[in-house]
Amino acid sequence: MSSERTVVISLASPDRFDRIRSQHAELRRLHPDRIDDGSLRHVVCLLSPGASAESVLADHAGALPATIDTTAADATGGKVRLGAARNAGAAAAVELGATLLVFLDADCLPAERLLERYEEAAGTVERAAAGRDGTATRRLLLGPVTYLTEEETEGLAASAPVIPHPHPARPDPNDGEVVDVDPDATADGPGAPDPFALFWSLSFACRPEVFARIGGFDETYAGYGGEDTDFAFAARRAGVGLRWVGGAHAFHRYHPVSSPPVEHVADIVANARIFFDRWRIWPMEGWLHAFRDLGLVTFDARSGWRLTAEG
Repeated sequence: MSSERTVVISLASPDRFDRIRSQHAELRRLHPDRIDDGSLRHVVCLLSPGASAESVLADHAGALPATIDTTAADATGGKVRLGAARNAGAAAAVELGATLLVFLDADCLPAERLLERYEEAAGTVERAAAGRDGTATRRLLLGPVTYLTEEETEGLAASAPVIPHPHPARPDPNDGEVVDVDPDATADGPGAPDPFALFWSLSFACRPEVFARIGGFDETYAGYGGEDTDFAFAARRAGVGLRWVGGAHAFHRYHPVSSPPVEHVADIVANARIFFDRWRIWPMEGWLHAFRDLGLVTFDARSGWRLTAEG
């Protein structure tokens, strides 16, 4: 068996277990030999607001296929901390001997070449480093994500073919090609987004040593929003760049959402303030401005964004 081991890491609350089962089934369908020989493992970090890690594992023992390795994150404080959950998943993967970490949202299905393209991209970075006496940039690997429509999601049950149509706001290189973003990269012109603000945690990969160099996800963020952009900014500070990987497609299955996510307004404001204190810029401004239009939040230059109820 090869010494290389890729570990897919997902997070799931009990209401997402069905999606984890179908995600795992797709991994097994695409890579049956690798699941069987152990060169591909699937770690799922279980989440339940208000519950300890021990109780979540005990309450849901046997709920997922035996070929899934489970861990859990403590949420006795009442809110799930997604950063802590991803760190727990990464730690479990490292314990299993992972040489590549692939983080895949519970709502995402891997396309046929997702793992292959991530593994190729990781190897290319290392070969470049070897050719330059180790000076090549370490990178987070990012694949294009297609948000499926409700009709496309329903068609999955009938094995209907899905044509990728990735989110237009992010790079989508041709299959087998990459787009690199160096740590010193800046916005491409007035009004353009910070390239590191385009990072998202729906689908990304990195070597364990790169994850450790960044320091993992910050566990201060509670509830919804902010922790993934913070991780990207921490990567830049640690000298880690981005690599958008063509062909590493994932498909995000449809589920109803609110826009803006008003049910998360308190979390978003609290996490935005944490982010601002650290990086001196406001994240999630599109949502914050939409909340202000709805009268849910206020802003002034001295105190920043606050819930309207706070005065």
